[in-house]
Amino acid sequence: MTSTTSNINAKTYEASAARQVAFVGLGVMGYPMAGHLARAGHQVTVYNRTAAKSIAWCAEFAGASASKHALTPRLAAHQADVVFCCVGNDDDLAQVTLGADGAFAGMQPGAVLVDHTTASASVARELSTAAKNLGLRFVDAPVSGGQAGAQNGLLTVMCGGDQAAFDLAQPVAMAFSRAFTLLGESGAGQLAKMVNQICIAGLVQGLSEAIAFGQQAGLDMNQVLDVIGKGAAQSWQLDNRGKTMVANKFDFGFAVDWMRKDLGLVLDEAKRNGARLPVTALVDQFYADVQHMGGQRWDTSSLIKRLR
Repeated sequence: MTSTTSNINAKTYEASAARQVAFVGLGVMGYPMAGHLARAGHQVTVYNRTAAKSIAWCAEFAGASASKHALTPRLAAHQADVVFCCVGNDDDLAQVTLGADGAFAGMQPGAVLVDHTTASASVARELSTAAKNLGLRFVDAPVSGGQAGAQNGLLTVMCGGDQAAFDLAQPVAMAFSRAFTLLGESGAGQLAKMVNQICIAGLVQGLSEAIAFGQQAGLDMNQVLDVIGKGAAQSWQLDNRGKTMVANKFDFGFAVDWMRKDLGLVLDEAKRNGARLPVTALVDQFYADVQHMGGQRWDTSSLIKRLR
């Protein structure tokens, strides 16, 4: 399938027709994502397992749109054109979509559920099939950009699903996206996110070793990073995490526990498709070392702690 993409800034869509939407899961990503939908003029109903967070969200965004909270995913999804979801893992995703109180039970025919959870490709395909059997649409749409990307409305979204579902979701999702791309059939979005995490794992380990080496050699690593950041070693990780790693600061978002969950999905998929991932498997074990050091909630750049 030829990919379909949009790099249009979210502001392009601020004047588009308001939709009735739902957002299920108000974690560190979902909370600001739902907020961007409200600011764009959409009527947003939210659900969160801890109702206090839904109530707080409604209080914060009450002036942005007709917003309200629901007691179940089913009630949140009632009459919504697009239902967004961002929860923890496969089990959480099944819990909020399937069953008598799940979002699918409340959705109207033709509505689309857009799942931003980083989950397995297999659960994405299963939910796509379940949605089709109910006359619904489903897009697996994991994101990259971290907490800052969610807060700034500049997430990169990798999508799997059919064109009709994508076309319905895209203009609404641009409220919090800088790129929203259809990469293939159901599961393709999750597989693309796995590619993304493989790249990050190798980059962060390489950057960790480089900084630790330079510090051992007595170099001013802030100065060195300024220099090499203008050459072939430049990367997002170097630009955004290099100097914080030098400063031994690791509270910048995506946690080690979450990265290990994601790399577990990667390695499970590699067993199924036969891909060889020796570096990724090694870095996953390095992250396990960081967990054992008490760094479960440190951000992923904390790999350097193993080397000090």
